[in-house]
Amino acid sequence: MIWRLVVLSGVCVLLHCAEARGEDGRSRGGRTVTFRRTQQDESQGQVRTRSRRDATFKPSQGPPFKSCRHPLTPAEHQVLGDNTRETGFNGDDGSYVILTWVGDGTGVILVLSTISAPIDSFLQGGSSRLYRSTDYGKSFHDISHHINNTFIKEEFGVSVGPGSSVILTADTPVVDHPGGIIFTSTDAGATFKFIQLPFHLAQPITYHFLNPDYLVALSIDGGLWLSLDFGAKWTKVHDGVHSFSWGGGINLFFSYSQIDTVEAEERGDLLLKRTKDLGKTFTTIHEDIYSFGYIGAFLFFSVMEDTRSPRVMYFSSDQGDTFSKALLPSASTEQFYSILDGDEDMLFMHVDNPGDTFFGTMYTSDDRGILFSKSLERHLFDGQRKSDFTNITSLRGVYLTNRLGEDGRIRSVVSFNRGGTWRQLTKPENVECGEEVKNCNLHIHGEHSRNNLIVPMLPLSEPTAIGLVIAHGTVGDSLSSSQHPDVFVSSDGGYNWRGTLRGPHHYGILDSGGLIVAVEAQRDVQVKTIKFSTDEGQCWKSYNFTDQPFFFAGLASEPGTKAMDVSVWGFRPEEDGQPMWVAVTIDFQSLITRECNDQDYEEWLAHSTNTQDLDTDGCVLGVKETYRRLKKQSVCRNGRGYVVKKKQSPCLCTREDFLCDYGYYRHVNTSECVRQPSTSNKTLEICLNGEEDELLTAGYRKVPSDRCEGGITPQLAVQTVIRPCGVKPSPAPSAKSTSPATHFDTPEYNICCMCFPAREAGVDTGVCRSWHHRPGSYRFCCPYCQESGL
Repeated sequence: MIWRLVVLSGVCVLLHCAEARGEDGRSRGGRTVTFRRTQQDESQGQVRTRSRRDATFKPSQGPPFKSCRHPLTPAEHQVLGDNTRETGFNGDDGSYVILTWVGDGTGVILVLSTISAPIDSFLQGGSSRLYRSTDYGKSFHDISHHINNTFIKEEFGVSVGPGSSVILTADTPVVDHPGGIIFTSTDAGATFKFIQLPFHLAQPITYHFLNPDYLVALSIDGGLWLSLDFGAKWTKVHDGVHSFSWGGGINLFFSYSQIDTVEAEERGDLLLKRTKDLGKTFTTIHEDIYSFGYIGAFLFFSVMEDTRSPRVMYFSSDQGDTFSKALLPSASTEQFYSILDGDEDMLFMHVDNPGDTFFGTMYTSDDRGILFSKSLERHLFDGQRKSDFTNITSLRGVYLTNRLGEDGRIRSVVSFNRGGTWRQLTKPENVECGEEVKNCNLHIHGEHSRNNLIVPMLPLSEPTAIGLVIAHGTVGDSLSSSQHPDVFVSSDGGYNWRGTLRGPHHYGILDSGGLIVAVEAQRDVQVKTIKFSTDEGQCWKSYNFTDQPFFFAGLASEPGTKAMDVSVWGFRPEEDGQPMWVAVTIDFQSLITRECNDQDYEEWLAHSTNTQDLDTDGCVLGVKETYRRLKKQSVCRNGRGYVVKKKQSPCLCTREDFLCDYGYYRHVNTSECVRQPSTSNKTLEICLNGEEDELLTAGYRKVPSDRCEGGITPQLAVQTVIRPCGVKPSPAPSAKSTSPATHFDTPEYNICCMCFPAREAGVDTGVCRSWHHRPGSYRFCCPYCQESGL
């Protein structure tokens, strides 16, 4: 999924955004990994860290399991040794190393090393070095002179857009400088152009999805600036702007205030505007908003319609031309909403329970983002606003998350039909629980565990590695922090699992799933060994990649899983007491030399449960999908030209293809949807598209993106009575000529960052009114020297 967690509460929080992706699902720009080396004293005000887990606490081992180990032959060790390259960054005292891949399949990596002066020192800024590799990290060259050895802001990093475009933002003092400085490159960092900005940046520059020439920036004084020529010239298009977001096409949304932006947000006095022609004209979407966001194909914002009423949420699926109030349970000022995931078809929404319960209820929307139905109760959302909700991208329709049981225990559940139904994970096939364990299931560690330093990585899946899932977990009645986490693998999207590695590891997927690599995660212990598997984790081999161990910082491989190179990053203490950054790149293509042929692949029916009913076996969301994928016993390489191939066929509709409609819920012991007691009135009235629809519903609606045909069709609308309702005319666009507009083909949706202080969803089972108003980043920390690390 292309977008992740946003929390909507009484305070501003961060909305995490994934990179814009092309049609093939791969990143259109680069992917960034940040490694941190320095341990700094929080008491000196330099770095704020999380507290380390009690070093005296030693978790117990989980249920035993056997995993296959094969020794590396001398010939294999020789081949890998001849194709392992180590780079030592001598004399580089950087605290942070930021790696960014530029383009797809270019082999270009930019590495920015930075060190910032302590806050309480007399020095200003810091220093940085810029390195470039053109061979997938086998060698690096210092190109700091290309940017005049300028100090680059670590928090802005290396910004990579579509194609081979790169932007570096210099750390420029505001005093005595009319504007900031950026360096731009259109050739993947081979050359850079110096650009003096007419303003100081408040946040990193934002690219358009596909056209790197279109840039948007927000200045520290609230100015919204637009460039149509990759930063060469800039034009201010609006003042008093609080936040902005690209929409579909070249639509650009932003909120602004004519007086004080910060106080206006607290009062809910912001205006939401849209420009469809790159700043030439503007249309006011709504007044008196608090915040807004854009996800998938949905624009959403919060509004206080009346000074005596709490805030309500509105959604639009047509770029703000029309919008409607979301039908969700209400929330008090102590509660919050969280959009967990979303695309052009539907949204996953978490609604917090009253009080400090650390759980709430998950809802799924219809394809308009208006009607929400209950999907999962007691959904875990901890005190630090962390959710374990995970989209398994290697198989359509699969999601993992954790529930907080009434007994206070955390248990993992999985949905194979986009939140329609949830169930516990099965016990791994090679693990047995003791007799004292009544319910033996696998439970997956997520963001909650990573935030508490229990595991170093979240579950991993990739669209090109069909069915493959790698995750940390424990086996038993519930998720246990007192039990040592192990690594488990699923080859069928989460239906079946097996234990594969004992203890926590860092892991990665290469060659579209044909190769898995892992390094054991150990604090205060130097590493020299990498493990790898060519059969999806059934058997492993170990390779000592260096004779001089070093403290591990992280794994780095090219995004998209096409590569067969992986880099192990860390640092090695030197005799002078200064640690030296080290990168060891291993090319597994030298070991796995045979290209896969037709005999190496098999036909695999996704979601198959091997039932006797061949007509329904494998049917999920109304479609059967048969993939051509690599056999586990085949030791060969898929290669960079590998493309996922599948055959689809429609299924007959069943009850599984329908969700319970608003005001209904699925009974525990049956598949029937029954009416919630709180909505005793059988008439559900909503106002859509300027008309009041009185709907007599049978309680079902089709799952968004479900493509079943025929079969069972619950009667969704027994009777419909249309009556007109009030329509608020859209304000006419205000003309403002700023710069010429250039049009081009763009995707239908965008991803953005936002702060959304919501109060209430404004549920109304009576009449609601609708007015017609016609950028990827992963951060890892050094476990040896940084307590806020993995």
